[in-house]
Amino acid sequence: MSSDPILQPYRLKHLTLRNRVFISSHEPAYTEDGMPKDRYRAYHVERARAGVALTMTAGSASVSRDSPPAFGNILAWKDEVVPWMKALADECHDHGAAVMIQLTHLGRRTRWDQGDWLPSLSSTGDREPAHRAFPKLIEDWDIARIVSDYADAAERMKAAGLDGIELEAYGHLMDQFWSPLTNTLDGPYNGPLDNRLRFAFEVLKAIRDRVGPGFIVGIRMVADECAEGGITRDEGVEIARRMKASGLVDFLNIIRGRIDTDAALTDVIPVQGMRSAPHLDFAGELRAATDFPVLHASRIPDVATARHAIAAGKLDLVGMTRAHIADPHLMAKVLRGEEDRIRPCVGANYCLDRIYQGGAALCLHNPSTGRELDLPHAVDRADAPLSVSVVGAGPGGLEAARVCAERGHRVTLHEAAGHAGGQIRLLAQLPRRREMLSVVEWRVAECERLGVTFRYNSFADEETVAAESPDVVIVATGGLPRTEGLFEGDDLVVSAWDILSGDAQPGRNVLVQDGAGDHAGLMAAERIAATGASVEIVTAERTLAPEVMGMTLTPYMRELQKGDVTFTPTWKLIGATRAGNGLDAVLGSDYGAMTRHRKVDQIVVNHGTLPLDDLYFGLKPLSSNLGEVDYEALIAGAPQRVEANPEGRFRLFRIGDAVASRNIHAAIHDAFRLCRVI
Repeated sequence: MSSDPILQPYRLKHLTLRNRVFISSHEPAYTEDGMPKDRYRAYHVERARAGVALTMTAGSASVSRDSPPAFGNILAWKDEVVPWMKALADECHDHGAAVMIQLTHLGRRTRWDQGDWLPSLSSTGDREPAHRAFPKLIEDWDIARIVSDYADAAERMKAAGLDGIELEAYGHLMDQFWSPLTNTLDGPYNGPLDNRLRFAFEVLKAIRDRVGPGFIVGIRMVADECAEGGITRDEGVEIARRMKASGLVDFLNIIRGRIDTDAALTDVIPVQGMRSAPHLDFAGELRAATDFPVLHASRIPDVATARHAIAAGKLDLVGMTRAHIADPHLMAKVLRGEEDRIRPCVGANYCLDRIYQGGAALCLHNPSTGRELDLPHAVDRADAPLSVSVVGAGPGGLEAARVCAERGHRVTLHEAAGHAGGQIRLLAQLPRRREMLSVVEWRVAECERLGVTFRYNSFADEETVAAESPDVVIVATGGLPRTEGLFEGDDLVVSAWDILSGDAQPGRNVLVQDGAGDHAGLMAAERIAATGASVEIVTAERTLAPEVMGMTLTPYMRELQKGDVTFTPTWKLIGATRAGNGLDAVLGSDYGAMTRHRKVDQIVVNHGTLPLDDLYFGLKPLSSNLGEVDYEALIAGAPQRVEANPEGRFRLFRIGDAVASRNIHAAIHDAFRLCRVI
């Protein structure tokens, strides 16, 4: 037996788990009509097959009709969920993994204009800032109904063959009762702790009466809200002790903080540039205080931290959820002794941010996550090796080289710079975002392992590429910042890239025009503001940086609001002229003919990129497909068969920003789905 702490089996009640690593309950929003159908099942099965001990499905599966989906939640109040959950559980069991589900009533953490348009409800009438809906104050008949709904949902999950359930009590209805900040009720459900816990224990007893003593029931609970007037650490410990003493609960999954705002949620589930495992020691304190099985997950991105959590006795099971979103084969690689090949979670939070924006979870640099049915994680060998030339070693080009090499092709990768990375090198100039370099470093290491030939400082032109006699050419040359578009004064502005690269030094009174709404504008503004300069961020959007989603926006705002920074939505830069030693920036509006003027000494613009596509168009006449892509084949995962020019010498494709200004995930997705069938 291995001496590795995370590979030791663990017995939870009657259930023996094969190791100490679990995937915590989370909602990837892959549901269809509120059901965990084929896409949902494939996502969990992939991770079960690779060796995780326990996969917890469905963050916040809804137990009641008046708890409508806020982000693709499973509808556990429907009987039709049973066969879908059974299919998922059975297949995961076949691969040796246990399966649980998280059940909840969202309370005020949802909206009334979803689902059946029933009023949201809570133990308070105050709205939750994150979802902006005012709930009705819960009544006695609501409580009785919801208690019964919990029991019904638990019974459905037992009928589906799951190994257990977990109740959600952080930011949801259950702990809205617990917290003095969110309980304004009169009578038996407010006041002393006994009263505030009454609803939770009524739910737990109803569940136990329905599912019996042998079914595993846990609770994911906030044990310290880190907010004045909220649940304190001491009160959290007392709640945990009472949960244990009740005999109704089999494990605790410990959380610290609040989730009612983007900023608070980001402290509970930290993102890139924030401290790893910030609540691990706290969870360990709860375990020591209760001597009860404790689970925990909160930015534990690497195997070393997971080992420490188990070896130090802080946790019984360690959650590595986003790490498994990035690499579903994480445990298989640990078991094979290939930890150095684990695709790292870089904390970019593309997964969670997309969910909270109403999309489905996707990993920034694993295009197969959530697409297991259409884009399997494994890359098959090609029938015959080809010669492939890739130009550009940004994330898209590196992915193209990696996948082609996995296929068994001979790959040469040209890069004009002396190192790989492309735009990622630029964004990593901000210290908080240096983890992004792992996107590059992992691919470089994989390419080197697979025998890709790197040619750095190679500004490849048509002759360079043609001289290699390739069968396939992939142009991944990226783009350059777009700075044109004013009615006058294009020559007076600098780009966000100029600021980040150091080609332009920050001014003292700066206007940042953000016309793309992505990271670059905020990064430039942050770097300028850090010098003590006065900064105004202007955007024609209704909101600041809409492409930078809620949780990822939090660190930017915390830095920007420290400085002399003003945010001006619904206005845009339309022109610039010299005014003495400074500049006159002219602002316009999409809402009318109004204008405003700003006297500044520097104007920085962020308008996305223009494709760097000269090489592509130079090679196009030489190619057999004339650059054409069969989109139907691309989407279906079929090889490209276009032959528009029979005299062509190679097939030609371009990907990423060489096509149009998009993001890292788009470039990697382009590369993966194209190259996996070349």
